[in-house]
Amino acid sequence: MLSLALLRHAKSSWDASDLEDFDRPLNARGRAAAPVMGDALRDFPFAPEIILCSPAKRTRETLHLIDPNLSEPRDDVRFEQQLYLTNAETLLERLRHVPATAKTVLIVGHNPGLHELALMLAGRGDAKSISRLEDKFPTAALAVLTFPQTAWRDVGPASGYLEGFITPRDRG
Repeated sequence: MLSLALLRHAKSSWDASDLEDFDRPLNARGRAAAPVMGDALRDFPFAPEIILCSPAKRTRETLHLIDPNLSEPRDDVRFEQQLYLTNAETLLERLRHVPATAKTVLIVGHNPGLHELALMLAGRGDAKSISRLEDKFPTAALAVLTFPQTAWRDVGPASGYLEGFITPRDRG
């Protein structure tokens, strides 16, 4: 069985209009929400063997705040340009290249791609969670899915079971 956690970056700041989108940091609300979602991730329990993270400032900060140990230089954390503001198809293609030896993967990224990927993969699960997921994927939201497949290359549309969908509002 495979497990995937999709975490949208926490709320970012729009205060500095001279910053490029890639360089926008988290705002105070985002800095408060990220550790809360780190607790939610551990409550599943979910311990990622591989982390795929957009290299944007707000995704890196989110990763650091959910668990400072996750964002330290490690072999299992990959900051990849292709994950920045990408679509669901690109995210799925990247996921399919994760080695089969890794059974748990965390992706920290952006909408709309992350939301689209969650919707694409969630074939079954708690009806209330699926309904909430269909509605929106707000900042710092977390979707956890499991798959009966044993290799990531075999994961496809509607093959996942949505174990949970949590937002910072749910935890606070």
